[in-house]
Amino acid sequence: MAESLRLFADRGYAATSVAEIEAAAGLSPGAGGLYRHFRSKEEVLSAAIREHIERTRQQVSDVLDQAVQYEGRPLEVRLRMTCQAGLAKMREEQDLIRVLFRDLDQFPNLVAEMREGIVNPLYDGIATWLSQQPEFADADEDWAAIASILGGAVVNYWLANESMYEPPTRIDEKRFVAGWARLGLGLVHLDRAPSSS
Repeated sequence: MAESLRLFADRGYAATSVAEIEAAAGLSPGAGGLYRHFRSKEEVLSAAIREHIERTRQQVSDVLDQAVQYEGRPLEVRLRMTCQAGLAKMREEQDLIRVLFRDLDQFPNLVAEMREGIVNPLYDGIATWLSQQPEFADADEDWAAIASILGGAVVNYWLANESMYEPPTRIDEKRFVAGWARLGLGLVHLDRAPSSS
């Protein structure tokens, strides 16, 4: 599955033959070894996506469970760690993301599985994490919307860097992470008084 996903990311789904997948996976090319495990090339892609979905679910659960051990650190440090984890996840999923943007419009059911199995759980995880920070305990915020903005910034930064071969306005990752954390810190200081309108 990993080799097929790498080939789909590099060459495109349609341009990758079953024989090429077999060769990359250490099977005899053209001998039908892939069909002993999968009925079709599409089934290989589906299985690869489902494997990534399961791994992402476990990672989100693990990160939320482990977050307790970092509660004693300053919020800015915790925010930086969260941003860095998001960028690391994007790097980890780079082949899957490339396949998504290149080929998955052919497979709307797989797009839906990715959205519900990977993308939404990641944003939900950010929202849950934010809402659990002690500094935000009294905040009545729309954490899902805030997670969408902060998470979207991470996704956009990574995608721009990947597709244009350098980060937006040449802001390196260290500066991006610092800026992202500063935005998160701003949530602590929001004026919570109701508007006078």
